[in-house]
Amino acid sequence: MAFWSKSILASDTQLNQRSYYEVSVSRPAEPCLQESIDTDVLVVGGGFAGLSAAIELARGGLQVVLLEADRICSGASGRNGGQAIVGFASGQPAFEGQIGKADARRAWDMSLEALDLIDSRIAEFGIDCDRRRGYLYVADSPRKALALELEMRRAEREYGLRCEMVHGDAVRAYIGSARYRAAAFEDRSGHLHPLKYGLGLARAARQLGVRIFEHSAVRRLERGTRLRAACDRGQVRSRFAVLAGNCTLAEYGPGVAAEIRPRIMPVGTYMVATAPLSQARCAQLIARDAAVCDNNFALDYFRCSADHRLLFGGRVSYTTMTPRDLQASMRQRVLRVFPQLASIPVEFVWGGFVDISMNRMPDFGRLGDNLYYLQGFSGHGVALTGLAGRLVAEAVAGQAGRFDLFARLRHRAFAGGPWLRTPSLALAMWYQQLRDLW
Repeated sequence: MAFWSKSILASDTQLNQRSYYEVSVSRPAEPCLQESIDTDVLVVGGGFAGLSAAIELARGGLQVVLLEADRICSGASGRNGGQAIVGFASGQPAFEGQIGKADARRAWDMSLEALDLIDSRIAEFGIDCDRRRGYLYVADSPRKALALELEMRRAEREYGLRCEMVHGDAVRAYIGSARYRAAAFEDRSGHLHPLKYGLGLARAARQLGVRIFEHSAVRRLERGTRLRAACDRGQVRSRFAVLAGNCTLAEYGPGVAAEIRPRIMPVGTYMVATAPLSQARCAQLIARDAAVCDNNFALDYFRCSADHRLLFGGRVSYTTMTPRDLQASMRQRVLRVFPQLASIPVEFVWGGFVDISMNRMPDFGRLGDNLYYLQGFSGHGVALTGLAGRLVAEAVAGQAGRFDLFARLRHRAFAGGPWLRTPSLALAMWYQQLRDLW
């Protein structure tokens, strides 16, 4: 479920380089920018959002250059939980409160379009990324069970999301864990191998004529009628630019778009992959090959991979520091849900930042007439980034209605400024995690 922007396991370079996704694929190397280029549109960021924008812009007949600070999908889009989810992290009532029920319904329908867009791109470009349909929401206390039922019944009544809701012993037919009091299954959401999908998008972009450069961080962005992005060994001049770097822009933000940095916060989250299990055992753990997520504030999310490993994500860090004994603590989270896996070793551990906005709504907008930004996916980035790319391409083409629906959402900066906002968030999140225990 979570959406990374870069690894934060700097204290252990072996773990840092061994995400399960990274070792399960081979990837081509892209050149580093070492020239001066003039183009129609510059895209900054080589994850799902940037690649999606590049594909849609190139389809519209525009010349596109994409700059990635590291490697394509090496951060956010290649390291996440792989869960493609309908809706938004904020929930629909927050949308209704800001933009009214009619436009909240339009936003919901666009989140369904985001899921359909994944499937259409997989089919069109022949992307083999282990795509599966099916999603299970679970609750581990009576209070959380009631909240889950109310939320899912409202989603069904108001937005047509059909689900199967069960309580008590009936939950065990959906998940092989005694931890959960209630569960809701729906088949619009699902999961995929994110790095395979992202590399497939990169191939598609290249086929459409997009020029892609890796290890080409934008150090400075000069604004005006024509934009100029300066990298270490080259530059790009363009009529328009799309900033799709999420948390990565926090590192380069002072010279790129300092005014949008306070509107998102990087929060660390982590994943493990077990040794391979049998197909039958995976089916005993999670029925229907679904992705699973609980409804706690500091949530657990998990699924089985195509080669029958349990991929389990959870735990959070609000200080940007990697927790001590990460592998052991993550293994304990796995066993809290599935104690029957006590003899199964963990083979991969990795993590990174999810970019969250204060209100957990996507933050899309413009800076001036020709500079756009996409950020704040808040854990729903696998699907919503594709939609974001499509919307920003429509806006560049002069059809900004759908983009402007999201641009109308009101966002606030995190309190505390550059020095105190992380400690302030850590304290607030600690309080929310205590509430999960009630």
